[in-house]
Amino acid sequence: MVMPHGTPAIPKIGSGIIAGMRKGLLLYNPAAGKYPVRRFVRGIIQPLKNAGWSIEIAETLSGTHATQTAHQAASEKYDAVFAIGGDGTVGQVASGLIHTETALAVLPAGTTNVWAVEQGQRPFSWWHWWALRENARLLADVEPRRIDVGLCNDHPFLLWAGIGLDALTIQKIEPRKRMFKHMAVPHYFATTVWEATFWHGLDLRVWADGSLVEGHYLVAVATNIRHYVGGMSLISPDAYLDDGEMDLWLLSGDSLADAFRHFFELVAGRHLTSDQARRLRFHTARVESDASFSIQVDGDPMLGGHHAEIEVQHRALKVLMPEKALKLLKPA
Repeated sequence: MVMPHGTPAIPKIGSGIIAGMRKGLLLYNPAAGKYPVRRFVRGIIQPLKNAGWSIEIAETLSGTHATQTAHQAASEKYDAVFAIGGDGTVGQVASGLIHTETALAVLPAGTTNVWAVEQGQRPFSWWHWWALRENARLLADVEPRRIDVGLCNDHPFLLWAGIGLDALTIQKIEPRKRMFKHMAVPHYFATTVWEATFWHGLDLRVWADGSLVEGHYLVAVATNIRHYVGGMSLISPDAYLDDGEMDLWLLSGDSLADAFRHFFELVAGRHLTSDQARRLRFHTARVESDASFSIQVDGDPMLGGHHAEIEVQHRALKVLMPEKALKLLKPA
């Protein structure tokens, strides 16, 4: 079988699989993260086999290929796809698993791993090369849970959809060569400062569940999780992954000084009471501007425009989560 555009398909499961074993696909991004992960991937197989998993391995060739491969795994009734990479890879794999019975399992090995760190997982690095095995053991025997997924202009996202300054920055730095990933925080910070020096925000019209808000903003970001700014900010401390709604944060301003103020307020948690930061809870939202704007989803750039339609797909994705991360789900 061949995937669209000539990309190779997932390897077929062999006939020697023991009946009743769960099927899993280890899907890894060889370009993700500061350190190449390829040589460590096979070390994950035995802990998963010990827990009753039959495992295949596939390598992503691009973001589109990651989504297509995950979708094919779902069509072939895999029980889970173990996504090995950063937040971008996680979002791409999740896009292929929405509204299926195949669960997403995250083994963090990227430049930023906000999704996994929020759930208490230690990311892979050469200084923590055993983290992949540890995380695989954490996820090997948990029950799947269903969580919400966002759509931004019909593009799925798991973490955020951002408009404005953060999207401009991501558009400039992604995709990054591995040498720049070793300087990820200063590289991101320096690029943001440069963009904020010459960019002065947008006049936005925002409808959140039908209510209109208008203003001049540096950033508009819809978030499905609690953390932001590479994990340094607890932007929505009471967010749940499965409550059917998300937060849309609007950060006012038009200058580099305003951008610095928002950064320090976000890191310190003072944005929660700031009159320059506004939170709108929503199920569906529309953001419009007369000027064209950039958009980022899950830390990857996407095609911008003059409007963004954002909606919550309630419990549209199955995930495997560490037991200690269940606090991120709404209490029964």
